[in-house]
Amino acid sequence: MVPRVAPHGVLTPLTWKVERSSGPASVFHSREMPAVIERSVWIHEVSAPALVLGSAQRADIVDTATIGSVEIVRRRSGGGAVLLIPGEVLWLDVLLAREDPLWVDDIGKSSHWLGAVWVDALGVGEVHHGSLIKTRWSSSACFAGLGPGEVTVDGRKLVGISQRRTRAGARFQCAIYGSFDPARLPSLLGLSADERAAMSAELAPVVTSPALLSELLVRFLAALDSV
Repeated sequence: MVPRVAPHGVLTPLTWKVERSSGPASVFHSREMPAVIERSVWIHEVSAPALVLGSAQRADIVDTATIGSVEIVRRRSGGGAVLLIPGEVLWLDVLLAREDPLWVDDIGKSSHWLGAVWVDALGVGEVHHGSLIKTRWSSSACFAGLGPGEVTVDGRKLVGISQRRTRAGARFQCAIYGSFDPARLPSLLGLSADERAAMSAELAPVVTSPALLSELLVRFLAALDSV
């Protein structure tokens, strides 16, 4: 369990259960949600590049000629693909039970509170309270669209959030980039050269810095503990 710093520098335990793991993205995304959910954060450091497809995406979207050694993984939450590169992205899950006071039945509003936690941790950004915004490439790439609860800066996505629900609760999957090459993800998809260029132009997430991701994680856990 990761401690937090309380007033006067006293270390106290988080009220959220925090688990860290490292390894292939496939192991992380194949993990089942528990039958009984408690407030938890699952943090996973990928050991190799992975292209994570949304639950409804077709597998043949991937260009087998360019994918190379990049692992292809399918997550159980919706949305477009996310490219995970070791050291370049902070990827974590937040688990919440249906009985939790933070739970919201309306799926269009259920992640607003989580977006607010990210804004608190980042010190910048706005939570998107509107409906899903689709673009030409949003069904292919997560960061080409904008969903409820996600965080933006000047209209550009900073934090991506997807969600999977069961009878026990929800698993919110969050991603924020420390660095991002907009041409890299399109190069792995079965697109023409013109289509790849068009998608690259639309993929412009706000990035932090790889060196700041660890510090951001600490600030996020502290902000989460305050809700």
